[in-house]
Amino acid sequence: MVTQSAASTSHPSELAQPINKTAHEFDKTALDALLARRFFFAPAFEIYGGVAGLYDYGPTGSALQANVLDAWRKHYIIEEDMLELDTTIMTLSEVLKTSGHVDKFADWMVKDVQTGEIFRADHLVEAVIEARLKGDKEARGVKDEPVVEEDDKKKKKKKNVKSVAIKLDDEVVAEYESLLAQIDNYTGPELGELVRKHNIRNPTTGNELSEPVEFNLMFESNIGPTGQIKGYLRPETAQGHFVNFARLLEFNNGKVPFASAQIGRSFRNEIAPRQGLLRVREFTMAEIEHYVDPLDKRHARFNEVKDVVLTLLPKDIQSEGKTDTTQMTVGDAVAKKIVDNETLGYFLGRTQLFLQKIGIDPKRMRCRQHMANEMAHYAADCWDFEIQSSYGWIECVGCADRSAYDLTVHSVRTKQPLRVQQKLDQPRKVEKLDVQFDAKKFGMTFKKDATMIKDTLLGLEKDKLQCIKDELVNGKSSVKCADGKSYDITSDLVKIEPITVTEHMREFTPNVIEPSFGIGRILYSLLEHSYWAREQDKARGVLSLPSVVAPIKCLIVTISQDAELRAKIHEISRKMRRIGIASRVDDSSASIGKKYARNDELGTPFGCTVDFATIQKGTITLRERDSTNQLIGQVDDVIAVVDQLVKGTIDWKGASEKLEPYSGVQDVEE
Repeated sequence: MVTQSAASTSHPSELAQPINKTAHEFDKTALDALLARRFFFAPAFEIYGGVAGLYDYGPTGSALQANVLDAWRKHYIIEEDMLELDTTIMTLSEVLKTSGHVDKFADWMVKDVQTGEIFRADHLVEAVIEARLKGDKEARGVKDEPVVEEDDKKKKKKKNVKSVAIKLDDEVVAEYESLLAQIDNYTGPELGELVRKHNIRNPTTGNELSEPVEFNLMFESNIGPTGQIKGYLRPETAQGHFVNFARLLEFNNGKVPFASAQIGRSFRNEIAPRQGLLRVREFTMAEIEHYVDPLDKRHARFNEVKDVVLTLLPKDIQSEGKTDTTQMTVGDAVAKKIVDNETLGYFLGRTQLFLQKIGIDPKRMRCRQHMANEMAHYAADCWDFEIQSSYGWIECVGCADRSAYDLTVHSVRTKQPLRVQQKLDQPRKVEKLDVQFDAKKFGMTFKKDATMIKDTLLGLEKDKLQCIKDELVNGKSSVKCADGKSYDITSDLVKIEPITVTEHMREFTPNVIEPSFGIGRILYSLLEHSYWAREQDKARGVLSLPSVVAPIKCLIVTISQDAELRAKIHEISRKMRRIGIASRVDDSSASIGKKYARNDELGTPFGCTVDFATIQKGTITLRERDSTNQLIGQVDDVIAVVDQLVKGTIDWKGASEKLEPYSGVQDVEE
C-alpha cells in the first residue's frame, strides 16, 4: 500500500494500489527526445546553429517554470511575509567592484597548448579522474552506472571523457576518490599541480594543457552612448537587495528581522557551458536576503521545522576525502553546531520542504557544507542543496550566512549608513573599542586610499576590531577594504583602545542569511525525477509532475468527432479556465489511448472524457495520470473536484470519496 501524505503536499499519484515506476531503467535518451519533441526547452537561435549555454523555453517549459516560481512565491514570499523586489539587470560597475565580483567572480581555465581549446580546469580534472575510476571498475569486472552522453560533440570533449579498462592500484583508487571528494576545495595553482601530477591532458587530442588562469564570468557592457559609464549584466540578484537596504528597512518600520526576495534573470559567461539547463549563461534565480541581528540569530518559527530530517554532508567529512552522509533533524544539527544558527537551519528545513513539495525525490537530495576554500572569507556558514540526476550531484540551492559583509562594504564605499538603530528601554554602559588615527602619518602612508581605509576601520564590529588590536600588538594587521584589496596598518598609525560609553540607542549592521535558488537546475532535476515508462510499454513515457507545478492540469477529450461532443469539451474547458484551471482540449481524431499517452508525456495529472452519456445524463469521467484509475460524476461536480485536486486541498483518495468509481461502461438511454 502507498501511504497517503497530507493533502497540501501529496502527489495525485499517491493511491491505494502500487504503481511500478521502476520496471524499466531510467532512459535519458528517451527523456531528452520527449523534452525536445514536446518543446519543453530547446537551444536558442537553433536555426542559426545555436549558441552554447543559451536556451529558449517552449509552452510547456514556460508553464512549468512559471508554476515552480508561483509555488516558490507562495512558499516563501507570501507565507513568510517577505518584501518582494524587482531590480535592474544592468548593474553599475562600481557596485560589483565594491561587492568583490569584478576582482573575484572567476573560474580557472586551462588551454590545449597546441589547439587553444579551452576547458574549465576543475571540471576537466573531475571528468578525467572519474573516467579513470570507471575504467578501473571495468577492468575489475564491476558494473558501473551508464555514462550520460550528449549529442553535441564539443560537450562530449569537455565533460564526457571516454573510459579505458585499466586496473589501478588500490592506493591510486583511494587517492582519486579523495581528490574527487575535495574537488571544489582546490585553488587555481593546486589544480595546475593536479594536472601535472596526474598527467591530465586534452581528452580528445592528448595534448598538454597550460597552467590555469582566472576568467571573470561577468558580461561587461557600457551604459549610455559615451562609453564612460561601465556596467555588467548582473551575475546574481543579491546586490539589488543590498543597495536598497535603507529603503527596505524604512518600509519595515526600522525593525529586524525581515527578508527581501526577488525572482529574476542573471548572467554568467561560463567557460564551457554544458549539461543542458544545468550550466548556462542566462538563467532565472530566486533569492532571499534575510536580515538578522548579529547577536540574535534565533528564528521565531524554528519549531515548525526542527523535526525536518536533512541528509547532511559536513565539511569535516569531505576534508577526510569521504562523501558519507548523515541523516539528522534540523533541530539536532543546530544544537550540535553542525549548522551555525537557528535562522540558517530554518531556511534549510524550509528549502527541504519546498523541494519535496514540487516533486524532487528526497532520497536523491543532500545538503553539502562548503569547505574552507569554497567559502567566502566573510561567511559564517554555507550549505548547498545538491540534487542527484544522471549528471551526478548538482548544486541547485545555496544557503549562506553572509555575515555583515555586503552591507558593510556598500556603506563604506557610499558613506551611507546601512545600519539598524534600536532604542533601548534603559540606558546602558557598554565597553567599546575606540579607533584613533595619526592623521598626518596615515594620510602620507595611504594617500588617496586613506579615507577608504579609515571608513572601513570605523565601520567594523567590535569582534573584528579586537582581532586587529591583538595583531597590532605584534606590529601590524591587515584590513580588507571595499576595493577588494588588503592594506597593512601598523601601531604607529592606528591606536585601538577600550572605552566605556553610555548608550541610549543600539546601532548595528545586520547579518544576512541568503537562500539562493537556481530555477533551471531545479526544473531539469524535477523532470528527471518525474520521468518513468509504463511497465507494459517502455515507449510510453510519463512525467509524474505534481499538480501544483504541472504545466497543464487537466486534459479534456471526446470519444468521437461528433459535433455535439466537440462543442461540449470546449464548453467544459471554458468553465475550467474561468476558475483558473489550465486545461487542454484534444479534439483530434486520434484514439482515446493515444490522447492520454501524449498528455501523460506533458505531465498532465488529470483527464476528463466526454461521451454520449454526457449529453444525456450530464456525466463525465475523471482519469488520474499515474494509475489510470477513473471516477465518474456530474460535470460541475467533476470540475469542482479537479479544482480541489489542483489546489491541493484533497488528494486522489479524497476525490474518490466525492465521486463514484468508473467501471468502464456507462448506460445510455435508447
